[in-house]
Amino acid sequence: MYFIAVSINHRTADVTLREKLTFKDTDMIRVHEALFETKSILENVILSTCNRTEVYAVVDQIHTGRYYIQRFLARQFNFELDEIKAITDITYGDDAIAHLFRVTSGLDSIVLGETQILGQIRDAFFTAQKAETTGTIFNELFKQAITFSKKAHHETDIADHAVSVSYAAVELAKKMFGKLNKKRALVIGAGEMGELSVLNLKGAGVSDITVINRTTSRAELLAQKHDVQVATMSHLAQLLSQVDIVISSTSADSFIITKDMLAMRQAVVKKNTPIVLVDIAVPRDIEPFESTDMEVFIYDVDDLKGLVDANMKERQRAAEAIAERIPSEIQKHNDWVRMLGVVPVIRALREQAMAIQQETMASIDRKLPHLSDRERSVVSKHTKSIINQMLKQPIKQAKEISGDHQATEKLQLFQAIFDLDVEMDYQQQAIEKKQRILKQRLLGFES
Repeated sequence: MYFIAVSINHRTADVTLREKLTFKDTDMIRVHEALFETKSILENVILSTCNRTEVYAVVDQIHTGRYYIQRFLARQFNFELDEIKAITDITYGDDAIAHLFRVTSGLDSIVLGETQILGQIRDAFFTAQKAETTGTIFNELFKQAITFSKKAHHETDIADHAVSVSYAAVELAKKMFGKLNKKRALVIGAGEMGELSVLNLKGAGVSDITVINRTTSRAELLAQKHDVQVATMSHLAQLLSQVDIVISSTSADSFIITKDMLAMRQAVVKKNTPIVLVDIAVPRDIEPFESTDMEVFIYDVDDLKGLVDANMKERQRAAEAIAERIPSEIQKHNDWVRMLGVVPVIRALREQAMAIQQETMASIDRKLPHLSDRERSVVSKHTKSIINQMLKQPIKQAKEISGDHQATEKLQLFQAIFDLDVEMDYQQQAIEKKQRILKQRLLGFES
């Protein structure tokens, strides 16, 4: 069996392609089941976000697995197979494991170290479990990846440094006010930066958000999409006296907020009522204003750039620290996988030995029927002890075999020496499980 990761992401395809290659949330169970029914697939998890669509799979053969996954994507999205091949990044084995860990911990994201992907990976894994498309390997591997990423984020603080302009704008407001859950915010501009500002404000706990835009219909669409309020440009001066935070990102040729507007605000609000205005537009939306009482704080894109650049360096250092830990996680997983082949052998050896012990005790009971319960218990304990002592070295040897490059052949010899009846290996179990699940689905469909 082999682990394979097939990825369409921001490096392999531009946004115009990626937006055509995203599964709907409501289709994910069906999509997982459809892939699982495909030839060569033993386990699968599908991740689909706005920036990436990825298939993680355990397959019986690398080349057939790769082909059928790419064919599956082509058919699902109505693309030609060659088109899908041209935009997919494929990794195998240890490289695929490393890819999963990098994705889960945010090292492969457009915004380095972002944490949203961790929740998306977790949701994809839970969906796959619900669809019964995971098994022994992925139930262990994805839990390991999720645990690793949570720990990495906690220990390195990689996500604590703003690296997008809109996020940095909200971080500046946090530095001024602390918690933002009781603050009111105004977002000027309904484009991409305006929408990101709304999302970052909501993520920081701001629930009272108003959006205004020169084209009111665009502001209304954004407000409806994210459940915020909308106002017109004619209300701007009035709103400045009612809000605590302003983020502006229009493409206007002149100032949207003038110093006269800010002076008017100063005249009507209570003293010591600060306002933070973050201007992320070029050319600037907010006219420079000198606040005599230091209650008006204006930051422009250059102020934010310095913060973003410094924070990016911090994130890169944290990312390097996380990346250094991934090889040991790969080793840990591979050691666990190798033990999958040894565990049934050890179990069969123990069962064989205990069967001999039980037969011996039965023989003792027949030949010495007058033993007291205490005497029988002592004999049983000592015969088990003898067996455990004799098994210690063979079990140790079996575990050491798991790390050998000829592990399969040596384990077969081990089984022959001890005449062990070992249960089927993982791949055969996975194949039989898949056949059983598909049969149940077929019966359920027919009924």
